[in-house]
Amino acid sequence: MLGYFIRRLLAAIPVMLVVALSVFLLLRLSPGDPATIIAGEMADAEQVNNIRTALGLNEPLHTQFFIWIGNLLQGDFGTSLISQTSVMSMISQRLEPTISLALAAITLTVLVAVPLGVIAAWKQGKWIDNLVMSTSVVGFSVPVFVIGYILIQVFAIELKWLPVQGYRSIDDGIGEFISRLILPAMTLSSVYIALIARMTRASMLEVLGEDYIRTARAKGLGQRIVLFRHALRNAAVPILTVVGAGFALMVSGVVVTETVFNIPGLGRLIVDAVLSRDYPVIQALILLTAGLYVVINLLIDLSYAITDPRIRY
Repeated sequence: MLGYFIRRLLAAIPVMLVVALSVFLLLRLSPGDPATIIAGEMADAEQVNNIRTALGLNEPLHTQFFIWIGNLLQGDFGTSLISQTSVMSMISQRLEPTISLALAAITLTVLVAVPLGVIAAWKQGKWIDNLVMSTSVVGFSVPVFVIGYILIQVFAIELKWLPVQGYRSIDDGIGEFISRLILPAMTLSSVYIALIARMTRASMLEVLGEDYIRTARAKGLGQRIVLFRHALRNAAVPILTVVGAGFALMVSGVVVTETVFNIPGLGRLIVDAVLSRDYPVIQALILLTAGLYVVINLLIDLSYAITDPRIRY
């Protein structure tokens, strides 16, 4: 087990290096100059060049890259070119809303999608199976921002049950915190509910025809015990894979949801950084997202090793 984990961890190192190099080159070679943005439209060429020199942008690309990597290894993600603020402090200020939203969305997704997928597999070919599959197609097809605006119109404007927009920290009270996460979490989870429900259904159908399921039913076990204790447990590995990948996608893909609901999270931060070509902020956010994918994949690999003893050797 330990050897398997170490091998997987070592394999992640070149992945992160490739990601770092790709991000660095894409940002540096793409059109636009942050020094020009900082200097403003009225600045002359000398002022722009002075800013470029101060920021180290006149150095050769390989020199800039090795300086950046050296700083990363020391835990220094640099300073924002626009606000002159530490990148880590900017990210830490925006991290709570995004993580809270992603956790709320993935919790809602699992609580809704897994039972729906199990029931659809149990009632294969029946009306409830067709309803779940048809609804999942709608979930895939309708854009997230459309779902967000519909939820705002119904639950916030017409029924006045929930706030329209904004975010409140848990320190402001659990009621305010939860009430402002419900609509964004429903919006963000809509696509993933459809995806995980279909994956759960497919995985359940594979195991429901196995001999041990027929044996469990022959013993007189209740349908709920057969479905959730026996079938779902053995169908859980591919579902867990999709749930883990879904959480990583939620954290990195909250731009639209945070914009619709005016949530000051990482999604809004990366949009602002891209528009202003704030290299350090963009690089840090992409690397953190890639690191999150690596960590989640490591956890998923560990779950494989735990559930399948053959992987340990």
